[in-house]
Amino acid sequence: MRRRRSHVLWLGVPYLLYLGALPFVNKVRPVVFGLPFLFLWLLIATLLTPLAIWFTWRGDRRARAAAAAAPAAATKPTPAAGGER
Repeated sequence: MRRRRSHVLWLGVPYLLYLGALPFVNKVRPVVFGLPFLFLWLLIATLLTPLAIWFTWRGDRRARAAAAAAPAAATKPTPAAGGER
């Protein structure tokens, strides 16, 4: 059985923020809160990176818990047909 690992896609968010969008945000103007736009963009990307890593960790923890519970549920004894004696 193949495990679903879609939560790992969160690790692509910092990559996209830093490198993927860089050609589009490489501007000095406009100035936001007294900071050049590129500096503000990199600051926001830096602050969002731990959040993306936390989402990945949380998803991985849930996936591991579900994988550990699945075999336990499959090996659970079932009552015999016709009821127990």
